[in-house]
Amino acid sequence: MRRIQNLVRHQLWSAVRDARVLTRYLAASTAFVALASIAPPIARAAQQIGSSRTALATVLDPRNRPLVDVDVDDFVIQEGGQPREVLSVHPADYPIVVMIDVGRTAQSDLSFMQAAVGRFVERVGEQRPVALGVYSEHGRIVAAFDVERPQLMERLNAVALDGSTESVAIEGAAEAARVAASTGALFSAAVVLSAAPRDDRSMRVDEIVGGIVDSGTMVHVIANRVERFTQPVAPGMVATLRSLAEQTRGGYTTIYSAASYQAALEQLANRFATELMVEYLVPNASRATDVKVGVRIPGAHVRGLGVAPR
Repeated sequence: MRRIQNLVRHQLWSAVRDARVLTRYLAASTAFVALASIAPPIARAAQQIGSSRTALATVLDPRNRPLVDVDVDDFVIQEGGQPREVLSVHPADYPIVVMIDVGRTAQSDLSFMQAAVGRFVERVGEQRPVALGVYSEHGRIVAAFDVERPQLMERLNAVALDGSTESVAIEGAAEAARVAASTGALFSAAVVLSAAPRDDRSMRVDEIVGGIVDSGTMVHVIANRVERFTQPVAPGMVATLRSLAEQTRGGYTTIYSAASYQAALEQLANRFATELMVEYLVPNASRATDVKVGVRIPGAHVRGLGVAPR
């Protein structure tokens, strides 16, 4: 129940605020990074009807190392050239769905994936809503967001191989996006572990990809592309998930050893730990167009990951 409450915490308190436009002077030396081009399609098209919006971003120092000790006064935001007042800054706490490949090509990878996912779940912490699913030809959830962590770990350890079918990773990503989007959270992520040499066997690839992109869920893929077959795989057969990750502002990581799942998930956990959610005031009925986010920290810059309307 605590994790479900965490999903709507920021929506509840911001609903009582009156809309107003900030008139604060922005220093000319402030550096901005445009977010409009990387906002999910659903966020770009939606009309704002509340009093605030939220930007997802990472702040980096001059050596591209993440900064997390950043507060409200450090951020500056503009929309359409108009300054906005920053209301709050806090570590990202949006829901994550992890999907494990259990198709017949995953036989030698499964134990490594289970161990790596277990460590990943520990790293993101109990305050972060996490669901667990598996996929072969189709995806299914084995532990929803309301499952407590001890039970989730038990179900993770109980995951078994489906040796009768090949894996269709795009179907697993679609199920993860559906479940993540159903929470109504401003942002969400799907983490897909793939042990198959290809990911677009489904005849509904275009339809599925469109639905995932429209959901606003960021898709992160960790794909073990070690050669398992004597027949070479056509280059187009491994392109779908990489393209999906790019379109959703996620990431695509290629590994060549099952032992590397853990290192790849550690890197992803580090990214999640440094993301910040920046809430700011907007006029009623305004649109999230030409959004720019910057910081007043000398030498630092912002990497924008999207803007979500309320």
